[in-house]
Amino acid sequence: MRLTTKGRYAVTAMLDLAIHAEGGPVSLNDISGRQGISLSYLEQLFARLRRCGLVSSIRGPGGGYQLSRDQDAINVAEIVDAVNESMDATRCQKQGNCQEGLECLTHHLWLDLSDQIHDFLSDITLKQLIERREVQQTARRQDEHSASRIDVLLSDAVGS
Repeated sequence: MRLTTKGRYAVTAMLDLAIHAEGGPVSLNDISGRQGISLSYLEQLFARLRRCGLVSSIRGPGGGYQLSRDQDAINVAEIVDAVNESMDATRCQKQGNCQEGLECLTHHLWLDLSDQIHDFLSDITLKQLIERREVQQTARRQDEHSASRIDVLLSDAVGS
């Protein structure tokens, strides 16, 4: 079982959105710059997240995305599920046809593991992640790095 880039990026982007939510709607361009995720990929992910009711979009100047529910009402499993990411440890996609069309000897072990992973991620909310000291430190570092890049770009533009 492996969580692919799609699931990882969706959780990362939602966490970034939650961290920066107090300033109003957050643009995908800002998330892209802080997290190093392509804007076109974020647009695809956020279309799915919006369809599942996890985010809403605000149009116009100062627009962007915001969480549709409180940070403590959105768990990591919902985010992963919203982007159609499977937390399936079986080789047969839970179909039970892993060995010549029949269940393999360890089929139910891998099913149980898949359920445990999903349950684990269901118990972790965005708010709990934001409250972690290491997440706060990383967010501060990313914000400082992003601000210094903007300063460099502005000084280059003014100096040109």
